[in-house]
Amino acid sequence: MMVEKLRSGFSVLQRLPWSPSNYDRRWIHGGSVSRAEQLWVGLVVVGGGWGVALKPPTFLTSFVNPNFPTVYRIPISRIGFGFHRYPFFAASLSSSASPSNSVVTGNESLSLGHLTRPDFPILQQEVNGRKLVYLDNAATSQKPSAVLMALQKYYEEYNANVHRGIHYLSAKATDEYELARKKVASFINAEEPSEIVFTRNATEAINLVAYSWGLTNLRAGDEIILTVAEHHSAIVPWQFVAKKTGANLQFVSLTEEEVPDAGKLLELLSRKAKLVVVHHVSNVLASTLPIVDIVRSAHGVGAKVLVDACQSVPHMAVDVQSLGVDFLVASSHKMCGPTGIGFLYGKGELLADMPPFLGGGEMISDVYLDYSTYADPPSRFEAGTPAIGEAIGLGAAIDYLSGIGMQKIHDYEVELADYLYAMLSSIPKVRIYGPAPSQTVQRAAICSFNVEGIHPTDIATFLDQQHGVAIRSGHHCAQPLHRHLGMNASARASLYFYNTKEDVDSFIEALNDTIAFFTSFT
Repeated sequence: MMVEKLRSGFSVLQRLPWSPSNYDRRWIHGGSVSRAEQLWVGLVVVGGGWGVALKPPTFLTSFVNPNFPTVYRIPISRIGFGFHRYPFFAASLSSSASPSNSVVTGNESLSLGHLTRPDFPILQQEVNGRKLVYLDNAATSQKPSAVLMALQKYYEEYNANVHRGIHYLSAKATDEYELARKKVASFINAEEPSEIVFTRNATEAINLVAYSWGLTNLRAGDEIILTVAEHHSAIVPWQFVAKKTGANLQFVSLTEEEVPDAGKLLELLSRKAKLVVVHHVSNVLASTLPIVDIVRSAHGVGAKVLVDACQSVPHMAVDVQSLGVDFLVASSHKMCGPTGIGFLYGKGELLADMPPFLGGGEMISDVYLDYSTYADPPSRFEAGTPAIGEAIGLGAAIDYLSGIGMQKIHDYEVELADYLYAMLSSIPKVRIYGPAPSQTVQRAAICSFNVEGIHPTDIATFLDQQHGVAIRSGHHCAQPLHRHLGMNASARASLYFYNTKEDVDSFIEALNDTIAFFTSFT
């Protein structure tokens, strides 16, 4: 009776066949309900768990604790429930629903971080007796229940190898795998899905370009332009190529504001320059490069541009056609997707002229004993059985992010970034690397820093063991940049949209305690 009474208050539930077993893992399709219904889908009863979203019917007040905020959530992992395309709350978060980065309830304003956090089971735990505060998102992001469920569904319901299989499971797996490619293409506004090549990660994507395009097109005396702030994955492959071809690597330094000198980069561009390899957002400095200007100038001298977008694609809207880039790489695991898969975007005409990177099954057209012919892109660059489940999981992550809205994510993270910088810079003897935020400078939600007299690894260890705060210490795969800044390592706190200002406050409190502990011995 209670279940039927609860269902009666929500018109969206009237359209769904009801039985308790149906709702064990029932998914509501967001596209089948109106915006108003999505905004106040209020109560779901699944296996004894329930969660109230926005504007519940008045009869709920008879049993909902009046001290609870109007929005009360049970993590999706507890109830196994969500929208097919969007998270449970996503309709209320999309940019068209509200220009704000918070949802106002009867009792409080909930930030994007508060609203999304319940969708991440891993964030609900304690570490070393303290609530986990995860601030290592530049290294990898956490995964929402929607992604975990997509992986589980693949392995439980249609696990099979893709392409060429006739049977149902193979056809289903192929459809979902190729649908994931279409989702990636749409997410970054590639012209065609065939311009998306799945790789193990962004590192492999850069190596693919280096060995396929680089060894084919670079000659002795050609120049590859980079910055000292690049990730090792964007430096080492081109060192290999330069050694094999005789090409030269040219590195751009930093400005006084500790930003890669884009002006100097433009000055280095000449007819000798054949390729520019740069990050979009720095994983250490939190700075952003003017990619459109760089691409325009590089193309003016006939050079191609490869952009490492690992720290931008997860955090802002990235449009490869507007940027004009020739190649762009990113990793799934930094954007709420599984590890073990990334992607390369390449302009269609460039991929068509590139030879294979690896040989084997799938990348061929015909194989003879003395030679082979090759498939068209992207298959040409995807030898062997791909990471099928991981690609499907990446597709689910894109659905999740798109349901929230990348502009909303970016705007919220800018607020978090400014708050993190202000709080961290208020601590004596802390040195933050990269530009200070201003009206003209937006930092990413990353702060790499050092504390005078304390090794960054000691800081990270104490924060973890005594406070349950997860940050990173080391050189962050950017040794040349650290040497340029006169250090060997730094500590780094990095945020994502599921973080909150309370997370920052916990980190700052813990850092102050850490500093007090180590300075007590001096």
